Order: sequence, then structure tokens, then C-alpha cells
Amino acid sequence: QVQLMESGGGLVQPGGSLTLSCAASGSRFRINVMGWYRQAPGKQRELVATITRGSTTTYADSVKGRFTTSRDNAKNVVYLQMNSLKPEDTAVYYCNAGSNNIDYWGQGIQVTVSS
Repeated sequence: QVQLMESGGGLVQPGGSLTLSCAASGSRFRINVMGWYRQAPGKQRELVATITRGSTTTYADSVKGRFTTSRDNAKNVVYLQMNSLKPEDTAVYYCNAGSNNIDYWGQGIQVTVSS
């Protein structure tokens, strides 16, 4: 059983920056792809970014050029650096990790972009 713990969310003004972190623990197997998803009120959960063990990344079109994901394989930590934040980035952000063909999810962390 893998536990994922997100941190770093909060309230930020438009144009500001935040960095989310997600630490994975309890895995008996190698953690492969890690990623970030988000869900805004009244909307479906959507992909934000993913990163493989080899640091190959993918991003949603809406965040390309503004968000950067990275990971530390030794520590099983994944990061999401969010710059130039917009009100439409407001959502609950979820960490995701794949291990032994099972998907694991964090509890989610709120990010609010508002003046």
C-alpha cells in the first residue's frame, strides 16, 4: 500500500507562484509514473502533469510554459512548480503514483488563486 502526502497548497494572488510537493511512502515496488491532477468545483478531475522515472514529462495544454514537474526518485517525491497562476487554476490538486500496476492517489490539496 502506497501513501501519498501532498503539501504546499494555499492562497495566492493571480500571477503568483506556488510549489506543491508529494511524498510517497510504503511502496514495496518501484514507483513508475507520478503525476498531478486537479478538480475544480463542478468539473471533472483533469490531468495537469506527469513524469516518468526517467523524467519524461507531459503537461496539459492549459499549463504548458507555466507549470513544471520534477521528481526525486531516491526520496519518492514529486514536485509541481506553478508560476503565473491564474484564477482558473483554482482547484483541489491530487498527487498520483503508479506502482505494480496499481494507481494510488493522495487526499488532495487546495490551491486558490484570487486577489
